[in-house]
Amino acid sequence: MSKIREATPTALPGEERSLEASLRPQRLSDDEYINQDTVKEQLRIVIAAAKARGDPLEHIALYGPPGVGKTSLAYVIARELGVPIHVTSGPAIERAADLAAILTNLSDGAVLFVDEMHRLPRVVEEVLYPAMEEFHLDIVLGKGPGARTLRLPLPKFTLVGATTRYGRLSAPLRDRFGATYRLDLFETDALDRVVQRAARILKVEIEPAAAHEIARRARGTPRIANRWLKRVRDYAQVEHDGRVTLPVARGALAALEVDDAGLDKDDRSLLRAIAEKFGGGPVGLETLAAAVSEDADTIEEMWEPYLLQEGYLKRTQRGRVATERAYAHLGLVAPKSTGLWDREE
Repeated sequence: MSKIREATPTALPGEERSLEASLRPQRLSDDEYINQDTVKEQLRIVIAAAKARGDPLEHIALYGPPGVGKTSLAYVIARELGVPIHVTSGPAIERAADLAAILTNLSDGAVLFVDEMHRLPRVVEEVLYPAMEEFHLDIVLGKGPGARTLRLPLPKFTLVGATTRYGRLSAPLRDRFGATYRLDLFETDALDRVVQRAARILKVEIEPAAAHEIARRARGTPRIANRWLKRVRDYAQVEHDGRVTLPVARGALAALEVDDAGLDKDDRSLLRAIAEKFGGGPVGLETLAAAVSEDADTIEEMWEPYLLQEGYLKRTQRGRVATERAYAHLGLVAPKSTGLWDREE
């Protein structure tokens, strides 16, 4: 374990961000933005139509699990349109004045990307509605009977909003997006292509079998696949000759405590807590979060999607339940069903 810790810190935080940016796809082409074929085809049409008319692209909502390419797709959309992109997030826009400052500084046709759209304050949402629909801001001057409203025109822009919780967007906000796309987790073959593309960019010599091994354990998420590739690269550089072979990839992933199914120690800790501390469940999210010393939102947004998709975890009306597959993976004996297991949310 100590070996991988020595190998890991090869880049300072700013350098790591630069590496991450270098791995972002630049275009909608299949060799750049991999997977999500239906979404890409629909976007090609709406982008081409908007450019032909000389109109700004309609506002777009992107949703899906973390790390599947929502931010990357926003950058690709801006590049395909040939316009600048301005990036912010829902938690960063605390007041209506914050939003006004951002919108008034946009250039005509620009893309405004807002990550974590579901965390926009309601007062900010209400200012955003006329900005999205009619490209103007309504500013209230003064208070009481003497108050008056000033209408400020805005440049025509395209809002691209991303969220992991589409259902938490208010209905009025959802209705103002002209197109909504769901991005799904990747199949292993698609992630294999992601790893090999990233390896070419990072100039990492990697065997096809090693790339496949990293992809297989990346939980359907390109962000995780790229992260594992960089950590495996570090391990290969320090402990071997720099070439990533299948044994090297397996050794690095074992040192990182990523098991054969792609679960890390946090995933196993979560499943083990349900199985051993709560008799397999059901257990409420807040109680579970306290048991593993983690934030409930982190569990729900970061850990659960893959565990649910792969059948290790189940949500019921009474809480979370560990499935028989989870018990088998942990090497434990599953209890008999109580009948609650089948009553899903």
